[in-house]
Amino acid sequence: MSKATVIGLGKSGVAAARLLKREGWEVELSDGNTSKTLLEQQQELAAEQITVKLGQSLELNGANLPQLIVVSPGVPWDIPVLVEARQLGIETIGEMELAWRNLQSLPWVGITGTNGKTTTTALIAAIFQAAELNAPACGNIGYAACEVALSQRGRGAALRLRSVTEGQGSRGEGTAIQNHIDWVIAEVSSYQIESSSSLAPRIGVWTTFTPDHLSRHKTLENYYNIKAKLLRQSELQVFNGDDAYLSQIGLSAWPDAYWTSVRGKDFLISEKGFYIEDGWVVEKLTATSAPEPIVKVSSLRMVGEHNQQNLLMAVATARLAGINRDAIARAVREFPGVAHRLEHICTWEGIDFINDSKATNYDAAEVGLASVNSPAILIAGGEAKAGDDTAWLAQIQTKAAAVLLIGSAAPAFAKRLREVGYHNYHIVETMERAIPKSAELAKQYQAPVVLLSPACASFDQYPNFEVRGDRFRHLCLAWAGGWKPARVELPELENSSQESIVQSR
Repeated sequence: MSKATVIGLGKSGVAAARLLKREGWEVELSDGNTSKTLLEQQQELAAEQITVKLGQSLELNGANLPQLIVVSPGVPWDIPVLVEARQLGIETIGEMELAWRNLQSLPWVGITGTNGKTTTTALIAAIFQAAELNAPACGNIGYAACEVALSQRGRGAALRLRSVTEGQGSRGEGTAIQNHIDWVIAEVSSYQIESSSSLAPRIGVWTTFTPDHLSRHKTLENYYNIKAKLLRQSELQVFNGDDAYLSQIGLSAWPDAYWTSVRGKDFLISEKGFYIEDGWVVEKLTATSAPEPIVKVSSLRMVGEHNQQNLLMAVATARLAGINRDAIARAVREFPGVAHRLEHICTWEGIDFINDSKATNYDAAEVGLASVNSPAILIAGGEAKAGDDTAWLAQIQTKAAAVLLIGSAAPAFAKRLREVGYHNYHIVETMERAIPKSAELAKQYQAPVVLLSPACASFDQYPNFEVRGDRFRHLCLAWAGGWKPARVELPELENSSQESIVQSR
């Protein structure tokens, strides 16, 4: 029996292990961590004859080497053991590539980009489903891709369909994936593209491109080339023509792509594409075809120009897949948005509490702050990422009445705020301190919004951005429901001046 090793005991790794087992492989799953949850999973998988090794890394020694290594998305592609495996001639692939090999007879939509891909993926899936197509969302949203593949490998798969608006890691209830799938709608991160050699969607979508994940990908050029690989291998390509980087590269690199623009026909990069005009999403499929209105922009409940860009790309994808206007209009009207992305949690005494935990870099956080009413009370911080914070800081100066800083990035963020002349910040360290203090400051400055938009990863305090957003939601609802300490004490670490931004700018 051929041997396969899966690295990473997350949702993707477990699904990959089960898929390989079903295909007849001897499967070993390894994870460097140990926890009660992982131990429980270890016992569950042992009953399925899948060996799980916890608290140890894969070692390639001895005669019993695997013929295949499958890597979960969070495992760096260039760690020494994977470099060694490739040198030894051991086939090494990602979980997404394994799913593709099992599902490549189906048409795929592959959505990638620095920001905007989750909302765009969710909206595309909603439109396809409104057209009565069985089109599960997977990858970085909804299912692991191998879970979808498992559902097609026999009739016993007990997989519950998560709402595409609930985000990665959620456990929403619904119906099981049907055995007959029409389309696969995959949100594909740079990590997943990097480890997928043959993934070739029918339609590829590129939402935005700004510096991110450079600690893993090293250079902007390398990061770009990884993203571009997915689009090059796609039969049809849809690009956000309003993205500064992508539009600059434009037709010279992507002559046959469909481009989009919220600014109208005159701003389309090519002679075919999708744009907004007179409040409508307009389609122009060829250089000679007449423009055709598809759906009213006002049908979309989500605010912000970036969501209009997402709408354009979703509509373009749907039309290229042959979906009619009625299904598109119905799906757009009913689309509620995505959890953790400008998600309205509650209103307390006229103040809206908004969860934008998915804003894990400066660009996403800038968009989040630009999208809400001002002045806002901003909660930011976590595990800092490399990137250009200039535009984000400028947005803070324009729209934030006060900033509450949490997590390990708080001292560095405080320093950057001082450097640009912004002094109305408070280091509160934790979300538990941030919520009551944000309510107090919102009252003080008559701010209509409290916004969690961290501009950071979550790993210093939370397992992922979803858990961070869920904690924000829980605390906000508890606050609105009547739980309030008598007074919020700021930590001794640092407390800025109480000067209002209105006075200081």
